[in-house]
Amino acid sequence: MTALAVLATVAEVQAKAVFAHYMVGITSQYQPSDWSDDISKAKAAGIDGFALNIGPNDGYNDQSLKNAADAAKLVGGFSLFLSFDYAQDWSPSAVIDRIKSFIDVAGDAHFRYNSQPLVSTFEGPSHASEWPGIKSATNCFFIPDWTSLGTANFPTDVVDGAFSWDAWPHGPVQKDNTSDLAWEQTLGAKPYMMGVSPWFYTNLPQYNKNWGLRGDDLWSTRWEQAAEIQPEFVEIISWNDYGESHYIGPIRPSGIVQGANRYVQNNPHDSWRDVLPYYIAWYKTGVAPSVSEDKVVFYHKPNPSNSCSDGGTLGYQPGSGDAYTIEQVSLDQISIIVLSTDAADISVQVGSNAPTQLRAENAGAHHFAVDFTGQTGGVTVTVTRNGQSVAAATGPGISTNCPDGLTNFNAIVYGS
Repeated sequence: MTALAVLATVAEVQAKAVFAHYMVGITSQYQPSDWSDDISKAKAAGIDGFALNIGPNDGYNDQSLKNAADAAKLVGGFSLFLSFDYAQDWSPSAVIDRIKSFIDVAGDAHFRYNSQPLVSTFEGPSHASEWPGIKSATNCFFIPDWTSLGTANFPTDVVDGAFSWDAWPHGPVQKDNTSDLAWEQTLGAKPYMMGVSPWFYTNLPQYNKNWGLRGDDLWSTRWEQAAEIQPEFVEIISWNDYGESHYIGPIRPSGIVQGANRYVQNNPHDSWRDVLPYYIAWYKTGVAPSVSEDKVVFYHKPNPSNSCSDGGTLGYQPGSGDAYTIEQVSLDQISIIVLSTDAADISVQVGSNAPTQLRAENAGAHHFAVDFTGQTGGVTVTVTRNGQSVAAATGPGISTNCPDGLTNFNAIVYGS
């Protein structure tokens, strides 16, 4: 092997990468242009690729995966890999066939680690014994999400790394990095893929899903933790899982599952991507980058927690051992992220109420929280320096009018 080839191999192994979890199961009506648009927007935000979540029974998988691969090649500089969703059982032969076929379809757009095609899962630990044979047949580099096992019971001898879905706090607290450090300790030298997510709310009775988790400060907090922990990979949960309200991609109505339209339509999350180039650069280099342009992003629920019926939504995932109401977990709060080129003043106003005044004392990333209890109306956040506005964003705001009489616990996100 030449010295150049050695250097290229080392770079391939050591370079950090950020992916976004992408639900292929909702793409039956997607056109090639939808895939190209999603990939272009993700790449512009600094995302390196999509983890393509696939189930075993979707007849449109072949076409959707081809569309994804074609779009990745067209856009360029963007990678893909498969994430097998074991909410339904996959047979080992079907997994092998799908990995091999996607290697062929994706070609150079398939993400590789140590020259091996990366493969992941959503859960499926009961199938752990099948993976040595799958790995042997496909030469894949296997980083599953078997978070349900916990670190103590995780079979490190079967895997090449691990992806943790533990991206949200448990209860009315902020998310810390305890579980991430435990995963890294368990894995030793094997790569860790850290889950980062901005939000969680779902109310889909047909899937027995009706809970929410605290997300009010999560987007900035988790990226700061990623910059500190320095995992090999970060996977954003998610790009387009509308039913769980943690999508950062554009809303595509054909992909909204039945029952989620109430809390997804008119709740854009695109501006969460506005701060990604900054946070991803911080994570990849380990050093907070300088800010070249003032930006502000803010987000909050459309309704105060006590506006209407909570629809029986829990404040914890069933089976987690927790027991909280959604009102205990979800704050009536406007969360603000400011990327500032220098010290600046921030004004946050709800309706005709008196504005709240905040201060960024220096250049860099700043996170603020403003309680909106008892306030309704449009929200405007303005960043000023030396009396001049340098960034501003406005949203439709906070209302006690609830779609279908149910409080909307999803986030609404706006940016400058």
